[in-house]
Amino acid sequence: MATPANEPMSAEEGKAFDIVAHGHKDVVQAIAFNAYGDRCATGSVDGKIRVFNRHRDGTWRVCDYWGAHGGEILELQWFPPTVYPNLLASLGIEGRFKLWAEDPSAPPGQRFSSRGANGKAAYESRSPRAPYRSFSLKHDEATRCTYFALLASDGHLSVHESEEPEAIADYAKIDSFQACAKPTRGEETCFKVRFDPNPEPCYAALRAGVPADALGLVVAGMTTVKVFRTRDTVTSSFGAATRAREFYLAVEITAHKGLVRDVAWAPGNFRGYDMIATACQDGFVRVFRIDTPFSRDDGKTWSVADVTGASGGGRGIGGGNNKPDNSNSDEGGFFHTNTAAAPSNKSGGGGGARARALSHPHSSGIRAEIDKSGTHGERTSATGQPGQITHAAKELSRLDLHRTPVWRVGFDDDGQILGSVGDDGRLICYRQTPDQAWAKSSELGIMKTRMGVAP
Repeated sequence: MATPANEPMSAEEGKAFDIVAHGHKDVVQAIAFNAYGDRCATGSVDGKIRVFNRHRDGTWRVCDYWGAHGGEILELQWFPPTVYPNLLASLGIEGRFKLWAEDPSAPPGQRFSSRGANGKAAYESRSPRAPYRSFSLKHDEATRCTYFALLASDGHLSVHESEEPEAIADYAKIDSFQACAKPTRGEETCFKVRFDPNPEPCYAALRAGVPADALGLVVAGMTTVKVFRTRDTVTSSFGAATRAREFYLAVEITAHKGLVRDVAWAPGNFRGYDMIATACQDGFVRVFRIDTPFSRDDGKTWSVADVTGASGGGRGIGGGNNKPDNSNSDEGGFFHTNTAAAPSNKSGGGGGARARALSHPHSSGIRAEIDKSGTHGERTSATGQPGQITHAAKELSRLDLHRTPVWRVGFDDDGQILGSVGDDGRLICYRQTPDQAWAKSSELGIMKTRMGVAP
């Protein structure tokens, strides 16, 4: 909790946080910690990145610094520590997405940049359509696959994957589509994309028919927020059936009255539903619950075989009729639902999403690429295509404690604490109450002290 301005700071409070001089010559715009919390990267408006290591004595010391971009650094993200060598991703205002690989044998100051102050990235990507404005990374420890999503300033989203994260130049494109409307010329814009951080969908989503290896994305474009998931598809190339994945619009949220500055997907979906938080320019922090209603009359049990569809040879499950069940979720308050339901499958064998895709007529590879191209406008909720599962969104809380535009929002690693930062310079933390609403739990603010001269 922040100490009131009229009360002196105690000695214990003074030792609660360390003030570290970051050394940048301009405002720090992006910051990222690794999974262990012992390494921190900061990105400045001057285009430079600094990496700090936390030593055993608790002090933070500069490990490396270099000129990464020609202008403001928008976002930073570490790859998991299990990926070797250590990788750091960055995105600059000029729209270039870069990956920086660490050389542990190099001397301090040249760990990530072999050319010292002027860094050379190990991998670099630039959109031919419009500059990138946001990115997100996800690594699957079980399959060793790494995914990254890149969202451009025209609302176009591309998702890539690699089975060998160390071979950072060998990424293949999964899907590329228009995620949100293209802004008009001169309009203020804001775009954010984030992966579902959970290893697999929640148990209710699995029961509803979402494949266990499905990817989830939340995209904030201007004043709308959209959740996308992947469905299994099969294309025919030279007579051979090839399994692929395609993103579909699961749910769209249009409750915001201003630009959505940031969005976060909560880890820890053990609750049986997903949670998404947004930071909006209208001064509100909103928390939404994402459900996947399913029918309890589909003849399934909560066994592993029925939930994951393992007995059917696929990682998805038999679809069921996806009729919303009031016993599974509260229908009151759900304002947007993707009504494209998966086809009914009550055979009990659990052929899964892959089986549903295989039963669908194969389309040629050229036809599939045309269907996924951005020339058809935004990716919308489809009309009953195989593998699409009904989703519903409900607003749990609308918090206005900042009373100023909110710029950043994020969950902790367990999804139990939500934090937000606004123009007022305060970090406000929230916790979920027993009635599922979110309420303020603590606050961290900047206290200005006056220095006096003793007589």
